[in-house]
Amino acid sequence: DSPEIKEEVLRKDDRFLTLLKDVYVESRDPPVQVKDGGGEHLPSKQEEKRLTKLGHLEALDVKKVSKGKISLVEALTLLNNHKLQPQIWTAEKIAAEYSLELKEVNSLLEFFIPFNVLEFPKKPPKATTNHKPKKLT
Repeated sequence: DSPEIKEEVLRKDDRFLTLLKDVYVESRDPPVQVKDGGGEHLPSKQEEKRLTKLGHLEALDVKKVSKGKISLVEALTLLNNHKLQPQIWTAEKIAAEYSLELKEVNSLLEFFIPFNVLEFPKKPPKATTNHKPKKLT
């Protein structure tokens, strides 16, 4: 609040500015050292893939997915198949067909339900009666 402190803060000190101009900082990362395990290699986990089962919707989705996973189009397809034919498309058959775990398929069928699309018949427009508009006076 005091004007002396404000003046001291805003004042430039030429001696410090010249010292600051002489400062140069150079930074380098230390070289990376790779530990050689004597020819031992860690086993690489190679993910097993499978081709998708898309049918006529092939252009809409990916071509390969990891085993134990499904694509979005496949998920919608299997949910719809189960909804339309639950006796044929059981959880066991879906798990075998798409390389999934049975408990995951049961959860999928329990918590994800495709929508029903209903189309209502179009009603003909109501006939208008000829009436004369009232004149305002």
